[in-house]
Amino acid sequence: MPAFDIWSVLPLAMFSSLTIGMSKGGLPIVAMLAVPVLAFVMDPLAAAALLLPVYLVSDVYGVWLYRREYSAPNLKLLIPAGCLGVFIGYLAAPHVPESGMNLAIGLTGVFFCLRAWFFTSKDAPPMPVRAAPALFWGTLSGITSFISHAGAPPYQIYILPRKLPKLVFAGTSTILFAIINMGKLPAYLSLDIFPKMDIAGLLILGATALFGAWAGAKLTRIIPERPFFIAVYTALFILSLSLIAKGVGLL
Repeated sequence: MPAFDIWSVLPLAMFSSLTIGMSKGGLPIVAMLAVPVLAFVMDPLAAAALLLPVYLVSDVYGVWLYRREYSAPNLKLLIPAGCLGVFIGYLAAPHVPESGMNLAIGLTGVFFCLRAWFFTSKDAPPMPVRAAPALFWGTLSGITSFISHAGAPPYQIYILPRKLPKLVFAGTSTILFAIINMGKLPAYLSLDIFPKMDIAGLLILGATALFGAWAGAKLTRIIPERPFFIAVYTALFILSLSLIAKGVGLL
């Protein structure tokens, strides 16, 4: 890849890094803005590669924050499925149009939210851990995360009906995507899609993400549980709509 002047888009890159950090701190509603914001000024795949180191830095802090708050039974299924999805994404990326993937995931996410809001009893008991749905949605989450860091919709389609406690939900999400992001690093390197950037710019973005993770963790513990999950469903709906719009635009 040619050299990239990170300083020309530093304010947008810092905003994206802040949203990534806040997501790792437990606020999934904000990370959906990261890649779309940068995609306005640079190639979307290059934007995803630019932000991967920021994800990895904030992942370390996020995993430490939630090292005791996670659902082990779900992670035992979702982690291998997510890694498989990254591998499939690596193999398929040169051949599968991004537009079709975005449309499929976006439409599924919208359907899920509408079903939850209008056709599902609010008193329905939590669904148990199930291998087949976890493997399916976890694999799909790894694929979409590889393509554009958009692994949240398929993951949330599986995990939200399990009705995990707020902090357990945040910790499960953080740990899963930390491992998925580590798996993306060698794949991205082999595809040679990383822009060449100077260290100073990356340090600024990493520090911004760490501050965001700290702030997100504080806010996660303050926000009551019901508003927290309303925010998560809203984030899924908005993200799904943005994926549909992006897919239509790429057709």
